[in-house]
Amino acid sequence: MQTLDSTIVNTAVPRIAADLGVAPLALKTALTSYVLTLAICIPASPWLADRFGTRRVFGLSIIVFTLGSLACGLAQSLPQLVAARVLQGIGGALLMPVGRYVLVRRFGRSDLVRAMSFVAIPGLLGPALGPVIGGALSEYAHWRWIFLVNLPVGVLGWWLNRRAMPDLHGERRPFDWPGFVSFAVASAALLATAEFLAEHRPGTWIVAA
Repeated sequence: MQTLDSTIVNTAVPRIAADLGVAPLALKTALTSYVLTLAICIPASPWLADRFGTRRVFGLSIIVFTLGSLACGLAQSLPQLVAARVLQGIGGALLMPVGRYVLVRRFGRSDLVRAMSFVAIPGLLGPALGPVIGGALSEYAHWRWIFLVNLPVGVLGWWLNRRAMPDLHGERRPFDWPGFVSFAVASAALLATAEFLAEHRPGTWIVAA
């Protein structure tokens, strides 16, 4: 779900923009908000897993991502869609890192590469299949199904997490708030710089700042 949603929306942008009554370029906010939220929140996932346990954090991330998908499917305006994409990003930021964290803790060195490769296959398929699935759903069904298809997958994932996910805890340590905030600000600034260069062509002093 997490890797699929990084690209599945791209081909449906014209349909979504027409339905929400905005220009297609305005949807760039909805596209970048998801990726930016992933980048900001991923560094917090190891601390959360150590503090609250992998099963609880992974299950919560599935719930948050699924609720975000439902909110995206029900969005009636661009601000609602952007807020729902941010919620999706918060849930998605914890899925892959916590899953990899469990693999590292559960498998020895001799089996780790094989386990990582097996788990990575669905993640690699997501970005490749995203545009195809998104285009097909927007063309033959409705763009809202791009997000609603995550609901049964999320329910199944939550059930499997309850049954099979190991509940691992790590060393408790204080959360690095200065590092987290500085990383978040830096990520947002880099993304804003890329947006300025692509659209507004500002003076070099703005880009440097």
